[in-house]
Order: sequence, then C-alpha cells, then structure tokens
Amino acid sequence: MAERLKRNEVDVNMTWNTDALFSSTEAFNATLEDVKSKVEMLKRYKGKLTESGKILFEAIEALEKVMIVFDALGTYAGLNEAIDATDNAFQELAMIFDSTAAKIGADLTFFDNEIMAMTEAQYIAFFKDEPMLEEYRAYIDSLYEQKQYKFNDATEEVLAALSEVTEAPYRTYSVSKATDMQFDSVLDGEGNVLPNSFALFEGKYEYCEDPALRKNAYESFNKTLNQYKNTYASVYSTEVTKHVMLSKLRGYENVTQMLLKPQKVTEEMYHRQIDVIYNELAPHMRKFAGLLKEQLGLDKVHFYDLKAPLDTTFNPTATYEEAKDVILKSLAVMGEDYVAIIEKGFSERWIDYADNIGKSTGAFCASPYAAHPYILTTFQNNMRDAFTLTHELGHAGHFYLANKAQRMFNTNPSMFNVEAPSTMNEMLLGRYLLNNNDDPKMKKWVILQFMGTYYHNFVTHLLEAAYQRKVYEHAEKGQPITAKLLCDTTLEVLRGFWGDAVEIDEDAGLTWMRQPHYYMGLYPYTYSAGLTASTACSQMIYEEGQPAVDRWLDMLKTGGKLKPLELLKVAGMDLTTDEPVQKAVAFVDGLIDQLIELYK
Repeated sequence: MAERLKRNEVDVNMTWNTDALFSSTEAFNATLEDVKSKVEMLKRYKGKLTESGKILFEAIEALEKVMIVFDALGTYAGLNEAIDATDNAFQELAMIFDSTAAKIGADLTFFDNEIMAMTEAQYIAFFKDEPMLEEYRAYIDSLYEQKQYKFNDATEEVLAALSEVTEAPYRTYSVSKATDMQFDSVLDGEGNVLPNSFALFEGKYEYCEDPALRKNAYESFNKTLNQYKNTYASVYSTEVTKHVMLSKLRGYENVTQMLLKPQKVTEEMYHRQIDVIYNELAPHMRKFAGLLKEQLGLDKVHFYDLKAPLDTTFNPTATYEEAKDVILKSLAVMGEDYVAIIEKGFSERWIDYADNIGKSTGAFCASPYAAHPYILTTFQNNMRDAFTLTHELGHAGHFYLANKAQRMFNTNPSMFNVEAPSTMNEMLLGRYLLNNNDDPKMKKWVILQFMGTYYHNFVTHLLEAAYQRKVYEHAEKGQPITAKLLCDTTLEVLRGFWGDAVEIDEDAGLTWMRQPHYYMGLYPYTYSAGLTASTACSQMIYEEGQPAVDRWLDMLKTGGKLKPLELLKVAGMDLTTDEPVQKAVAFVDGLIDQLIELYK
C-alpha cells in the first residue's frame, strides 16, 4: 500500500518556488512590519480625499503601492498554508497575516467611506479637473455605486476590524477539511487495500474504471463526511446568516443583489445562467447517462458512476512532462508571446503538483501583482489532469497579461468573466487533440474530456449554484440552515436535474460539504458563464483565425477595467440574451450525439 508523503519528502521539482515573493519567513516578517508603517503614513489622507481630484489621485496611487506589497504578503501566507495545513508554522504565518489584515482593513476604511461620501458634483468635477484620475475610474466607481448601501463610518470601521471573525467560517472549513478528516482504506476489485483521501477520491477514484473501487471509495468518503455534517452545517449556516443579515442591514432588496453587486452583474444575468442550463441541459445529460449505463453494462447509473470512464478499454495516462508538451502545442494558436508566458510557468516553477499530507485539495491559481502567478494542483498521472492544468494556466496567462498592462486596481475582472480564460485553454486543448488524432478510440476519449469540462462547469458547479440559490432563499425566509436542510436541498437539485436516469442515493446529499466556493459568495455559477464565453470565442478563433485571437488577447489585457458585458464585447460576443447560453447547451448536445454515433 502506497503511503502519502509528508511535505518534506516530496521532490522539490514538483513544488513551486516562492522566492519571487519572499526568500524567507524573516523577509516576510520584515516586509509586514514595513507595510504597517506605510499604512500609518496613508492615514495622513484621512478626511482629505474629497478636497480635490489631485489629492484623491495622489492618495489612491499611494494606497495602490501599499496594496501591491500587501497582496504579495497575503499570497505568500496563503500559498504556504495551502501546501501543508498540518505545519503549525504555516498556520501561524497565515494567522499573523489575517490578524494584521484585519487591523489594516479597519485603518483604511476611510478610503471606502470618503469615496462613497462624494457628492455627484464632486464626482464630476474631480474627473474633469484631474485627468489622471481616469486610470482609477473602475476602482472609484465600484465604491461610489455602493454609496446608498454603506453604514456610517464608525460602523464600517468596526466591521473591517472584525474581518478576521467574519471570515472565520471559511478558515474553519478549510483547515478542518485539510487536517481533521481521516478516511478508511478501501478495497479495489482485486482485493487490494488502497488509501483514501479528499485528493485521491476527487482526483482519481471517481474517475477510475473499477466499479468496486468507485463504490467502495464513495462509501468510505461519505462515511467520514457524515461524521462532520452537523459541524460543517453550523459553519456554513454562519456564513449564510452573515450575508443575509448584512444585506438587510445595508438596505439591499435581497441577499442575491448584495452578493452580485461586486461582480457588477444583474440578477437577470445570474438567474439566466442557472435557469437556462438547469432546464435545457438536463434532457441531454440524461441521454448521456443512458449511454453510460449501456456502455458500462450497469443495471443502474449511480451518482458515483457519473465520472467513470465511458470507454474502459482506453484511458490514456500522461506523465507531467507529456501533459506539458501537449498543452504547449495546443496553445500555439494563441501566438508565440502567449506560449512563452506558459513556458515560463513550467520552467520557473510556478506550479505545485505534488500530493502530500496536509495539502489543499482541488486546484487554484494565485496571481500576485508583484511577482508572477502560482498554480496549485495535484497531478495523478492521467491525461484528464492535463485539462485541469491547462485550465489553471489559463488563469495564469490571463493575469500575467493583465498585471503587465494595467494598474493593480484594474487587473481583476468580475467573477462573471474570470473563468472564461481558463476554460478557453481547455477548449483549445480538446480541439488540438481531436484535430491531431485519427484513432476513433482517441477521438471518443477526447470528446469525453470535453464532456468532462462541460460536466465540471455546466453540471457540477451549475448544480452547486442552483443549490446555493435555494439555500439563500431558505435563509431569507428565516428557515434554520441545518445539515438536514442542506442535504435535502442538495438531493432536490440533483434529482430534479437527473430525473430517473441516475440513482441519487441519500449520501449524494452530502455533496454540499465538498465545495469551498460556497464561502466565496456567488461563485459557482460563474463557471458556466465563463464556459459560455469560451465556447463561443474558441469557435470564433477556429473560424476567423488571428482577428479573433487578437480580440481575445485584448480582452485578457483589459483585466477588470470594464464591466462584464462590455469586457466580453472586446472579445466579440454579446451575453445580454439567452442565445449564447443556449448555443453552448446545443454544443454539449452535439458532443453527446457524436459519442452515441461513435459507439454505434
């Protein structure tokens, strides 16, 4: 039985190099102290921001310089905690940063308060009198537009000072998930004893061809989840209640309106993404479940079978180097400059792909303005991992370009747009593999990887979004957010989507415990928005060539300077109607029909 390694036992080449941020903990601590002194200097602007456009520009520029360093500090602390949550030193580092962040946030709330307090006359005059202020219009507007929802200055400062407390649910969830949960070993179909973990289950066993291992790993996984469901429900209830109460106190019509405000997304756009896909994709995915049942010879398709390889005779493995090679080739269509960025990611160790005890599950990309992006993933030597890796490299390429082209305050686009660059890379990888393979088995497999991408974004995260929407509806009606309600709501969403095509057992109701995105506002639905955009724009790239590539790269470089709909127009698409979403759903249906035809 293979034992999982401790962090100090993994090959250093499989880990990221954080020296671009800080060479040591001592350097981190020294910089943290320096930032504290610079924050004290920023206080000289308190009460003066609305005196003139010149002073406002000067103050925001000074704030931005501090935030660039502070962002690097936060990234360094977060990266270290993510690679080994069992290391007390890393936990202490993160806690020190969080504590400092809470104090600094409270000290600097006057920026938000004074900008929100501007009169309309001041707003107009400042931009007219100080042309340089235009560089910060997106930042200023994001605050000014929240003017009607702000508390008085003293209350906002208190809330900022309590950020360490208000953010506690996510920290509690993350630490517990990474360190507390222990899973029973499982038997595969040949009687071999195998270890189980979050990373192994979600990254390997769910996708394995051995039906006994899928079932046994699922049961082992849920046995442990069951032991924590009431604790996790209490933690998540705190998060939901926090948002509901804040939305009421601030005067929003509902919690959804409040959570969408920072995304610059209307409720209509939000509900369209969920409703169109949930209702119109369901029949197609049930058809896919039927194909799965037929090809795998199952009496019933169980929830734990949905990610099983459809073709059990062809499931190509891939080493990390092989994944790297095919990713770079698939991105060649984006041009030499873009490929050079991705090559830097590999050669300069931006990527941490080891699997060790205490490492955070899943995958993410952090992109500090002061350095370069950092990618966390767990590579399990299967070709599917190449899709996950190129997804995160899509984020890396996006923010590398935006960070070079924009001021820091203009780099982050709305959550509505953020998953488009990552899923674009997945689309390009899939198309490359299809176009460069004649083997029908490989073509089937590649289409299935496309299906994996759409399943991840249009099914997994979309159903999470539908679930999340219902939970907030329950909370706004005053219903207690208990483990039973969360499990029942999950089952309602899953069974409503899959119908009779899939056996949704009671343990499937625990799926809500697996997703950290619930602690990040209304994030899950944005995966479908991003894939809707990348589906359309990848088609444009293959139909138009360079003009479409240029538009896409221009969009990446624009960062967050524009609101979601305007930003997508830079890339050449319009998301104000149902049509793009319906076309993406139709594309998925076409993939399923191709699979059915290939299997015939």
